[in-house]
Amino acid sequence: MKKLSALLLCLILLATLFAGCNSNNQSSDADIKVVTTVFPLYDWVREVAQDDVHIDLDLLLDNGVDLHSYQPTAKDIMNISDCDVFVYVGGESDQWVADTLDQADNKDMVVIDLMDVLGDKAKEEELKEGMQGEEEEETEEEPEYDEHVWLSLKNAALFTQSIADALKTADSQHADSYQANADAYIDKLNALDAQYQQTVDSAAVRTLLFGDRFPFRYLTDDYGLDYYAAFVGCSAESEASFETITFLANKVDELGLKAIMKIETSDGSIAQTVRDNTKTKDQQILTLDSMQAVTADRAAAGETYLSIMESNLEVLKASLS
Repeated sequence: MKKLSALLLCLILLATLFAGCNSNNQSSDADIKVVTTVFPLYDWVREVAQDDVHIDLDLLLDNGVDLHSYQPTAKDIMNISDCDVFVYVGGESDQWVADTLDQADNKDMVVIDLMDVLGDKAKEEELKEGMQGEEEEETEEEPEYDEHVWLSLKNAALFTQSIADALKTADSQHADSYQANADAYIDKLNALDAQYQQTVDSAAVRTLLFGDRFPFRYLTDDYGLDYYAAFVGCSAESEASFETITFLANKVDELGLKAIMKIETSDGSIAQTVRDNTKTKDQQILTLDSMQAVTADRAAAGETYLSIMESNLEVLKASLS
């Protein structure tokens, strides 16, 4: 951690120097500058701002690197330093943020920490039966919270309103527009949430099994689904033990599951190995998108938080049939 702090301090000093050297050359027609870390946050800002308001919006994790392995560059720190609104998740992967904000040029910056917004609704990571743990988890003194807070439509509605409030604070001139856009978007989130609930209520089974990491704790808890998985959502493990594979394969047989799940960044090898160890060896391997590697290019091509969650709903229907 000391090495990380020293590196961040050097990056911050470099970014500050670079910003000072270039301050006379920067110009922008944007009314406010917004910086977000991961794609869902970026997309919620797009929905609240819409095209009729001048917003300079930046997505930091824009090269396929997921939240757990990201570290800011000097350019990233410079972008944050003078922004008007900064939106980030606030979990253990974002420990670099505190030093960055302490050194920021704009002391009037409006900051949204999604974990703070959730408060006591934030969920600790759960080491569930059959799940392969990590050695460091056994000596962990502080609870580690599940950072995938965006994978709940209920949370998304809450965060959208927080973003609207932040934009209204930073740019009161367009406050009515921000709120109207947020209200319309929250209605869409609530409608999709109702479709998820209807799907689960009519499902033949109510258990998901992941031969993979499991970042969907918020989603399954929303609808009363049970789950089994190889690893917790923030695990760095990539190889499952014989015991984990055997446990998951036996659960597939016991519950009569027709699908084994994986996430979008996985090659599916663990899920395939689980399937190979079941009695029938004929389960579908289905992918739920956790939105951990969506880039701005994909967003520009038309992908949105809602479109991905709609696609996930179709996968959920197939897995629970």
